[in-house]
Amino acid sequence: MRKKLIVANWKMYKTPEQTTAFFDEFLPMVASHDRDEIVVCPPFVDLPVAVEAAEGSNVAIGAQNVHWEKEGAFTGEISAGMLTAIAVTHAIIGHSERRQYFNETDDTVNRKLETALEHGLTPIVCVGEVLEEREAGLTEDVLRRQCMRAFNGISAKKAAKMAVAYEPVWAIGTGKTATPQMAADAHTVIRLEAEKAFGKEFADGLRILYGGSVKPDNASALMAEEEIDGALVGGASLDPKNFTRIVKY
Repeated sequence: MRKKLIVANWKMYKTPEQTTAFFDEFLPMVASHDRDEIVVCPPFVDLPVAVEAAEGSNVAIGAQNVHWEKEGAFTGEISAGMLTAIAVTHAIIGHSERRQYFNETDDTVNRKLETALEHGLTPIVCVGEVLEEREAGLTEDVLRRQCMRAFNGISAKKAAKMAVAYEPVWAIGTGKTATPQMAADAHTVIRLEAEKAFGKEFADGLRILYGGSVKPDNASALMAEEEIDGALVGGASLDPKNFTRIVKY
């Protein structure tokens, strides 16, 4: 059985003070929850506060992005070593908003994935199609390409901690959600690509999350699908009560 992974992606929301307030309310509500792994990914400026708040709890802290170089003249970027130095354990890589607004490519996703794994981070690699690609019947082709390029040159041993998040871009922040069956079908494609890259045993154990307008009222239907191993939650993760309801689907 794959232990489900529920990830909060706060995007560009919350100050350090608001982060502390969130954890003050959230942690007691999930303190006894051990069925799933819980990760919260706040903005970079909130990470030290979040790590301190979550210390000793059952909640891990992740970053929303990471650069592939160890250090250097990369204004505005954060390295994997900087993240691990403050006890961050996870990193989202290749989120569709990074691809859409900041020119993230399949190749930079691959470089970031390799670096994150080398530094002991647990990467959450995001893949997914835009509306035009789905309407043109290209969903499978897009997922295969994104996975193939992301996994290129990485060994199964190195990739052991990796998770993948399927996020249909047309469902992010729109209120539209892929049906549980649509999500499960996409996850099957991703798992087959992982099998090609890393072998069947690896693919069978790989956690594939769904992301795209996950809310308290659709979480249980999505999580009931055998192929869905957790959720990457955006807007609904900003409220501690809502996120708790999703965690406890």
